Amino acid sequence: AGAGFGYGPVFRGLRAVWRRGEELFAEVALPDDADDDAARFGVHPALLDASLHAVLLAALQSDGEGDGAARGAGPAVPFSWEGVSLFAAGASVLRVRLAPVGEGAVSVTAVDPAGAPVIAVDALHTRTLSNDELKTADGSTFQDSLFHVDWTAIPAAHPTASGAPTSMAVLGTDPLDFAEDLADALAGSWDVVREPAGLTALAASAKPVPDLVLVPVSGASTAGREAGAGPSEVPGVVRERTLQVLEQLQQWLADDRFAASRLVFVTRGAVAVDDKGSTDLAASAVWGLVRSAQSENPGCFGLLDVDPPTDQNTDAHRTPSSTPTAAASTDSTTSSGLAAALRATADEPQVALRAGTVLAARLARTTAPEPSADTGSSTTGQALGHGTVLITGGTGGLGAQIARHLVDEHGVRNLLLVSRRGPAAPGVGELVAALEALGAEVVVRACDVGEGAAVAALVADASRERPLSAVVHAAGVLDDGVIGSLSADRLGVVLRPKVDAAWHLHEATRGLDLGAFVVFSSVAGTFGSPGQGNYAAANAFLDALMVQRRAAGLPGVSLAWGPWERSGGMTGTLSDAEAERLARSGMPPLTVEQGLALYDAATAGDRAVAVPVQLDLAALRGRGDVPALLRGVVRTPARRAAATGAAPSADGLARQLAGLGGAEQDEVLLTLVRGQAAMVLGHADGAVIGTGRQFQELGFDSLTAVEFRNRLNAATGLRLPATLLFDHPTPVDVVRHLRGQLCADEATGTGSVLAALDHLETVIAGLALDDSGEHQLVAGRLEVLKAKWAQLRQADASAGDGADIDLDDASDDAMFALLDDELGLN
Repeated sequence: AGAGFGYGPVFRGLRAVWRRGEELFAEVALPDDADDDAARFGVHPALLDASLHAVLLAALQSDGEGDGAARGAGPAVPFSWEGVSLFAAGASVLRVRLAPVGEGAVSVTAVDPAGAPVIAVDALHTRTLSNDELKTADGSTFQDSLFHVDWTAIPAAHPTASGAPTSMAVLGTDPLDFAEDLADALAGSWDVVREPAGLTALAASAKPVPDLVLVPVSGASTAGREAGAGPSEVPGVVRERTLQVLEQLQQWLADDRFAASRLVFVTRGAVAVDDKGSTDLAASAVWGLVRSAQSENPGCFGLLDVDPPTDQNTDAHRTPSSTPTAAASTDSTTSSGLAAALRATADEPQVALRAGTVLAARLARTTAPEPSADTGSSTTGQALGHGTVLITGGTGGLGAQIARHLVDEHGVRNLLLVSRRGPAAPGVGELVAALEALGAEVVVRACDVGEGAAVAALVADASRERPLSAVVHAAGVLDDGVIGSLSADRLGVVLRPKVDAAWHLHEATRGLDLGAFVVFSSVAGTFGSPGQGNYAAANAFLDALMVQRRAAGLPGVSLAWGPWERSGGMTGTLSDAEAERLARSGMPPLTVEQGLALYDAATAGDRAVAVPVQLDLAALRGRGDVPALLRGVVRTPARRAAATGAAPSADGLARQLAGLGGAEQDEVLLTLVRGQAAMVLGHADGAVIGTGRQFQELGFDSLTAVEFRNRLNAATGLRLPATLLFDHPTPVDVVRHLRGQLCADEATGTGSVLAALDHLETVIAGLALDDSGEHQLVAGRLEVLKAKWAQLRQADASAGDGADIDLDDASDDAMFALLDDELGLN
């Protein structure tokens, strides 16, 4: 570890090493809690890696003694492999021999404890790393943990491409005539239905629901454009708009009449495609909410942001007195540009249209700034100044971690820690003592930061004692639930400590000379985490607010954090199962050390929104269903289905079910259901999923139920409801429901014959007969069946001529005579 090789618990498998001349011998073993995973691999990757640690150990020893590699050159790591042979799978303990076979190469032979061969490698070539390269590999460049969102131009979809919409509806009314503006622009490309009364009226119409249903969303009053509205009303407008959209999402999902259509929310200026410029804050929160709805219900919803009105005010502090007209919108609302953007929503969940160019959201890597040359530290400490740093949520969780970090690493000497309970919060005494021991003066206050007057008083009091130099807003509340379970209350309880508090802090400090204004957002708002629609909305607002502050010349950075390891506060609610699910999904939690290093890198950068999140790219590639947002960092080459674990295609399943009897169809569907349930729960295969057990007993919750439903949708081509596991609580119940949806009533007449022949063909293809007698017996039966079928064809033409033969009562001689006639042997 001191040399830069920091292995996690599973990879610390080296137990003993021996040397004999140039040969090395080692014993390696998986930890007890990883033994069960060994059966999933030919050789468990951690076990194979640990087998090579003896080489590292020997190189480090030689480096330290000065008789091997040059001092400071660093040890060698695996580079390329030749002649790999696997003899046995599933080992959890190996005895390994490593011998040199040339410059920078070793052979590897590994056996199990009984001496039976497991794996052999003719030549493993290694590469020596310098100490600088080790530091880079250790993550100092944050290659896979510090990102931002780019908006990339995408090719226009052809109007007749598969999935292109052919009909359109525009719902609702808008104070700025946004809905009429959209309908007029689209009239040149589609026959547009206008329905001001909304979804209820659209569903009640006798006409089919159009392919695309557009809902214009405007947070106009967040900039004071409605009569009497001012900046102080921003949190209320955010709550109003997000609740309105939540109700529309719930209504859409609850009505089967919308199953074949897609609902697209259209905004103006809700996202800043260049990390600059003004945004519609209420509409930005809507984007966060809809992103979660998209994750929970793939293919149902779209997001499109068009150019904001040209005279939209870019100063977050002033309220414009004039109302922009519909004509103030830019070329985004021309027919061709808008039509191209809407067609793109079939494959791109998040689309922006700027000056006629269609853009899609992509996560991109951010290069961390280099430390300051004169001080050897980042600019974070310099920006904090010598005043007081106010930290909301500062008495526990991430806020407390940041407080310690700012004092210990950045020399902050005055802290104002704020939380709902203040001095009465658990562990405050120990935290203050630790900070004071590091040389800081600490004040702890209880304050409801969701209350504007309380925040204003807090800031005023703090400034009188010692001027505020920075704000870190780390407060927040979780109340997770899928879209269908959210309510106005559940939305409000999460928005208040994020949206209201950030806005009040923004308002209360706008006249101060702050060096930094940092808000703790969440990757939930960027990715649209399933089951966190309310939280995603709140954090998308924080991101947009920081963009507005930067555009107005004020400091501001939003950190859209990925999950942290449990350290109290909101992160303390992460269960083992949730942490495991995050890791499987390709987003393992950050350690505290990683998080603090990312805090420094992100706050020292020049972007208003940074996304510090650890991504496991291999796990993401293995999912096979990489979100559009990740297409810029995760490449997905074609792979075998068995390697990816992806669900079978709907077309393939339909072909497999065709021609099978009811019992056989049930067997196919049960295999599918159990396999997908196992994938969701993290099991190796579906054998552990009891066919008659309740899903709740198996460990399913609302989030895993949604993931399971989505996997079955992809595999079957159906649109199954979010309540699938509640309506059909066991695997057998789900199978019965799927067969009712996928398989027509049992075939009769000619259809039943064709189905039986399909099944017969499948059976014959899998046979290998050695007994000629059996072959003759089956051949004879087939000929008789052929004769019976021929008789049906001749029956009408030969009616009454005595040609009919009762095959059931016919003698052997009569039957063979019939066969001879049919085969042309007479």
